[in-house]
Amino acid sequence: MRKGLLGMLGKPRRILPLLVVVALIMSLLPVVASAADRGPWAPNVSYTVDDTATYSGNTYKTIQTHTSLTGWEPPNVPAMWELVQGGSEGGSDTVAPTTPANVTVSGVTSSSVTLSWLASTDNVGVTGYDVYQGTSLAISVNGTTATITGLSASTTYSFKVVAKDAAGNLSPASETVNAITTGGTGGGGGQLPKHILTGYWQNFINNASNLKVRDIPNQYDIIVLSFAEMDPANPGGVTFNVNTSLSAALGGYSNADLISDIQAKRAQGKKVILSIGGELGNINLNNASPNVTNFVNSMYSIITQFGLDGVDIDLEHGMNVPNLTNAIRQLQQKVGNDFILTMAPQTIDMQNQNTSYIQLYDNLKDITTVINVQYYNSGCMLGRDGKCYTQGSVDFLTALSDLTLQWVSPSQLGIGVPATPSAAGGGYVSPTVVNNALNCLATGNSCGSYKPVAKYPDIRGAMTWSINWDATTNYSLANTVKPFLITLP
Repeated sequence: MRKGLLGMLGKPRRILPLLVVVALIMSLLPVVASAADRGPWAPNVSYTVDDTATYSGNTYKTIQTHTSLTGWEPPNVPAMWELVQGGSEGGSDTVAPTTPANVTVSGVTSSSVTLSWLASTDNVGVTGYDVYQGTSLAISVNGTTATITGLSASTTYSFKVVAKDAAGNLSPASETVNAITTGGTGGGGGQLPKHILTGYWQNFINNASNLKVRDIPNQYDIIVLSFAEMDPANPGGVTFNVNTSLSAALGGYSNADLISDIQAKRAQGKKVILSIGGELGNINLNNASPNVTNFVNSMYSIITQFGLDGVDIDLEHGMNVPNLTNAIRQLQQKVGNDFILTMAPQTIDMQNQNTSYIQLYDNLKDITTVINVQYYNSGCMLGRDGKCYTQGSVDFLTALSDLTLQWVSPSQLGIGVPATPSAAGGGYVSPTVVNNALNCLATGNSCGSYKPVAKYPDIRGAMTWSINWDATTNYSLANTVKPFLITLP
């Protein structure tokens, strides 16, 4: 016994390598053992590469060592798990994800469109989404937003979204959503297409549709909130809030709701402004002080509160041109270079170059985006050729526009029309006639008996009273006129 022990101790170099080999083998055993079937997937479990786990009837293999957390279920994290095709139950998933819902345009530029939607659900898990531009695959994403780039300015595009799962099942396509990329800039700043469609949103109830701003279709480039109200306790000042009757009719539509809707529209590249005036409204700028300051401060406060882009002047009961000019100049300086200024004179207000509106335009033409003449409720009016034209015809629109274009730049003139016969006392024309008038003015084609003295390819666009009335015909005007505006030179 002693000799055997001494013999062993006398040969230490032979036993040490053997011990090292045994230790290495033992150290490897846990690693080999850990790469195994771990049963049903569970959170707070350490998974090693090549482990397998089951989830919702499918078998998955670990491709990245990790400790699981709630929300990291295998279908949700393809970077960590791989579906085992042909496994114990793998590859048996034949259920498609649900259709992506509420696809909306959350942002536009002149060359890109950003979309967002609600997540689809699946019996195993959604692994991604395919976004189609028309019938072509534009982009594939893992999340619920996508930005499609490389688009052309001032162009309408159609998109739809399809959800997919790890087994290759595809959901039905979402509803198609249209988006219009932005184009050139308006005269008053702010990025807008060369040819634009303006519409008034009614902050009151009549026989038109009651409408939340969020539901206004994308065809409208400028949304005009109607109307600011004169503040009798603050000479020159104005107020604005969601009308109480309209709020009740819309299920409690609040100022906060309107502000949120305005932010969403602006994120889509739309401009939202506030109108002063209207058929019954007015502002008190008869005195320079303190009225001008009160107007500027109150209007700027509303613009800031609601996140607006500017002002529309729709005064039908006279105006103090010097004081209004001063007020708008001050307001524009407070808002900045992206200030949007529009005007909506009646037809009679543009009959000659000495009217108050023409004087106001001359004073503010460098910051004016568009003058949309109300070619309705007008009766018979003189065209550029001195003849009297009856409202409600292509000749009325072209002859009266041709008259005004002696004093207003084509890039700042729009055709204002009622959306339906009920929207005005007279002057309604079908959307097709609006397109004919625009085409006649821009290219010399589709004219009636009146031929404009020149072609005006920069004609700014069209306006309608109102978006709410347009809604009663499923937006027949917007869906007819806006696509045509995009085709103009």
